Amino acid sequence: MKIFLTGFPRSGKSTVLMKTVELLKTKGLKVGGVVTPEIVESGRRVGFYVKDIYSGETEVFASISFKFGPRLGKYGVNISAFNEVAIKAIDFAVDNCNIICVDEIGKMEFFSEKFKNKINSLMLLSKPLVAVLHRDFVNQFKRYGEVIEVTPTNREKLPEELVNRIVSFFSKLQ
Repeated sequence: MKIFLTGFPRSGKSTVLMKTVELLKTKGLKVGGVVTPEIVESGRRVGFYVKDIYSGETEVFASISFKFGPRLGKYGVNISAFNEVAIKAIDFAVDNCNIICVDEIGKMEFFSEKFKNKINSLMLLSKPLVAVLHRDFVNQFKRYGEVIEVTPTNREKLPEELVNRIVSFFSKLQ
């Protein structure tokens, strides 16, 4: 089971994923993987963290103040900081968790060849995956699972719907 959440910027993709993670945990499922929350200062986005869902380990991996590394728009990207958290988090989730969650499969994250390879290897696993997928990557990944567009009309009910589907998936395995 692979579910990819996509949609326009600010549609709520990451919020849907995080609410889904929290609901899955209340169902007793072990969730691992990585998220990339925004860093906001004075109401303005200035960068992104990379955070291990399971351990909480967090690093800044993109910032308007970084003068090194590859750039995407106004952000400099620290690939080594990203890899330090993201690769370890995904490896832990593969080995120890019921479900892998990733936010996001996108341009900034794909500056990391290690991450790109890790994501490609996840497509071959039978372990359930819920991932936020940048809309530019939909055609590349849609063959591996279901793509759901997050919209203002479905974003409130999606986390519960996703959790029900995942719980149902696990109950069929028993």
